[in-house]
Amino acid sequence: MMNVSKNCNGITRRNCLQLGLGAMTGLGLTDLLRLQAQAKGTDAPQRKATAKSVILIWMDGGPSHYETFDPKPEAPVEIRGEFNPIPTKVPGVQFSQHMKRLASIFDKYSVIRSIRHNQGNHGAGNHYMMTGAPPRIPVGCGAFVSFHPSMGSVVAHEKPTTNNLPAYFSMPRMSRSGGPNFLGAKYAPFVMSDNPNSSNFRVRDLALPSGLTDARYKTRRDLREQVDQLKRIRDEVAGDPVLNLDEYYEQGYNLVASTEAQTAFEIDREPAELRDKYGRSSFGQRALLARRLTEAGVPFITLYEGGWDNHGSLFKTFNGRMPSFENTIATLIEDLDERGLLDTTMVVALGEFGRTPKINPGGGRDHWSNAMSVLMAGGGTPGGLALGATDKAGYSAVERVLSPENFVSTVYTKMGIDPDKVLYTPEGRPSHLVSDPTPIPELFA
Repeated sequence: MMNVSKNCNGITRRNCLQLGLGAMTGLGLTDLLRLQAQAKGTDAPQRKATAKSVILIWMDGGPSHYETFDPKPEAPVEIRGEFNPIPTKVPGVQFSQHMKRLASIFDKYSVIRSIRHNQGNHGAGNHYMMTGAPPRIPVGCGAFVSFHPSMGSVVAHEKPTTNNLPAYFSMPRMSRSGGPNFLGAKYAPFVMSDNPNSSNFRVRDLALPSGLTDARYKTRRDLREQVDQLKRIRDEVAGDPVLNLDEYYEQGYNLVASTEAQTAFEIDREPAELRDKYGRSSFGQRALLARRLTEAGVPFITLYEGGWDNHGSLFKTFNGRMPSFENTIATLIEDLDERGLLDTTMVVALGEFGRTPKINPGGGRDHWSNAMSVLMAGGGTPGGLALGATDKAGYSAVERVLSPENFVSTVYTKMGIDPDKVLYTPEGRPSHLVSDPTPIPELFA
């Protein structure tokens, strides 16, 4: 058997010869990097996809890990706070007192307690957790930045729908770093800002305007095509904005004409009892709508929920908000499970970071990226696992410490996307999906 030697980067001598010969025969840098990436991936075992859809519940602002999944009852009062711990369905694992419904079904999902990073402001932390890539330069706390494609855009790029529905939805708005970056506008989220809890709910741009018949609609579309004779520059490097505009129009036409889209948004078909169980709130009904979209074949849905930047009055805010909020998440997980969809649908809940150990004078907690908790259910995720740990006072992740890259790589891997894949910008610049493409093995059943 031939002895195959490798260098420190895992490239074989044969690969090196290929790269050298490629340079002599005129291959460019992009081609050489592509060969290197292909060579790197040949020895890596590929996990089988376990999920078809992701419902990402984005808790913008950074929810407190203390008041959710990682209480510290033995810590001093200025750290442990006002809430008491409660037992979960798994002996020895406790959550904070307002997580009652989620505690009762903990056998259906896992919680990661040990993700930490070094981006302690909203703009940077959001980008890191949404993309798996830290920002390339310092950014302001309130910044909306995009240095890398978001998870939703990558999934839309790699797992397009087979019907007329967009592959990436975000409700009721897009998160700070939820965009496509170099992948282009085609892979931006379809933002649905309409409130499904409203009695007259209808999705903007999904139905023909009043008084416009199908025939008149077709005539207007044909007329636009005749009037619009602008030349399209198909070369991606040119970045012709007219192509993006064409894609927007085409997506709009397809949505209006799509039976699947019309049906997916008919939330009033759901039994009143189930709608009540999800909660008659905008978040509750968006979660139910997300379930309907996964059934229609949409691979990525973000449920954006702001208001978790609790610098003050944290305990009063949680008393009013958390019972209904966590009930909706628990109902979504149970509903998916009862319909046989949890095996192929991931539910993920997180924000950009956790909160400071010591309660501030305003009765809140401040930004803290040394520790945070993430809920992950479905798509082959085991139930009842509390993965990793923070120290006794919750200051920092100390056991099974994980990174945003590990988290994002896990989502990609469960969706059948190689986190080590190299994508190319329109200019031909290579970009790894994730710089550390190591998923979290404990989260694969």
